[in-house]
Amino acid sequence: MKKLSFIIAITLFSGISVACCLYLDLKIYADLPATSQAVEKVVIVRPGQGLKAFSERLYQAGIIKHPAKFKWLARIKQQDKSIKAGEYKLSSAMPPGEILGMLVSGKVLLHKLTIPEGYQLRQIAALVASSGLAPETDFLKAATDAALMRKLEIDAETFEGYLFPETYNFPKDASSEAIISAMVKRFWTVFKPEWKSRADTLKLSVHQVVTLASLIEKETGVAFERPIISSVFHNRLKHNMRLESDPTVIYGLADYDGNITRKHLTTPTAYNTYTIYGLPPGPIASPGIDAFEAALYPADTQFLYFVSKGDHTHQFSKNIKDHNLAVGKYQLRKKSLKKKVLTG
Repeated sequence: MKKLSFIIAITLFSGISVACCLYLDLKIYADLPATSQAVEKVVIVRPGQGLKAFSERLYQAGIIKHPAKFKWLARIKQQDKSIKAGEYKLSSAMPPGEILGMLVSGKVLLHKLTIPEGYQLRQIAALVASSGLAPETDFLKAATDAALMRKLEIDAETFEGYLFPETYNFPKDASSEAIISAMVKRFWTVFKPEWKSRADTLKLSVHQVVTLASLIEKETGVAFERPIISSVFHNRLKHNMRLESDPTVIYGLADYDGNITRKHLTTPTAYNTYTIYGLPPGPIASPGIDAFEAALYPADTQFLYFVSKGDHTHQFSKNIKDHNLAVGKYQLRKKSLKKKVLTG
């Protein structure tokens, strides 16, 4: 009996000793990087992928040593079932414990996406696709999803104008809906309550403000001109005059080749502000903060017209006589000089 008790005690002691040694070995392993020189790799954890197979992949990529130990480290920490799917940027200079922490926390690799001010829906969709995120066709489909628009409180037919221009960071597996949601949420953050109150004072809906701001955004890239451009549009609306904005005409064309013609200006479309009165039915691009500010707080002027001076700025006029003189000075002269250059 005493002999049996002794054997059991020795066995237990040996087992505990082995367990302690294994635990200490794993603890040391968790803190030691595979190499001192960083070798970075992008590794994808697929949904439902087994820990054993993934540990082997990390080993083959040179990110860790001893894949079996990595697997046991995860099990001892009770994190073997908590690893999240996604794309990770890992380094061989990272300790296995840190790598495991990243996988469990879901600290996935993010892809930068910058939306410039004045970009239109199709341009944004192309950017999203070229950034390796959602396919262009999927994005455009989501951009006209009525249910998603209701969910995000957008009262429009598409998300044109509401995808706020800014720099975003998305995981590779981000859906079109998730990308659009992030941009629209940013729009609602920027469109502060005082802007809504100001819109009410001007008797404009949020949608009309976005539409007007998009016209201002496309008409000029010169910051100081935006409130003046805005004043022309506000003044023309008050006088029940057509807005006559070339960018709206271009937006409504299916076959625009970069050259706007008299035929384009006289062809009726929903967006041709040379043939319709008031604002077009919706935005023609994504306006930035300055364009919104200009739309809501126009300069105090009596200007009703403006024409490009050819240097990215405009000549503003209060009456048609002065405007025609400005057109003759800046536009007709430009065409004459161009013709002279072409003919020699």
